[in-house]
Amino acid sequence: MNGHSTSLRPVVLLVEDELFVRMATADALMDAGFDVIETAHADAAREILLHRADIQVLFTDVKMPGSMDGLELAAFVRRRWPHILVVITSGHLEPESRHLPENTAFIAKPYHEKVPAAVIQSLLS
Repeated sequence: MNGHSTSLRPVVLLVEDELFVRMATADALMDAGFDVIETAHADAAREILLHRADIQVLFTDVKMPGSMDGLELAAFVRRRWPHILVVITSGHLEPESRHLPENTAFIAKPYHEKVPAAVIQSLLS
């Protein structure tokens, strides 16, 4: 999905390098009422963020290829766009990790496909 959203559905930027995980998560988020922009790494996510003003939620994996990982992307978003909600997922970190940026939600992998939408909906309300 490209361009700017014209709907009233919240826009989620999904950053996940595992194709099938990204596809399943995007489908579940769309089914739950979100518009989803998908990308496989933080560098592409940063470019999208620089060119779109409608993103309300960043949902990012931690480990991925590119010049920054998901934690660095989350910290960048937190500094530059403090209004964007940040949800981090990983199969390698613990939720109480001191490495998580402030005011972020954490979802451990593997997760049930409905969990990201439920977490995001609770953050938005």
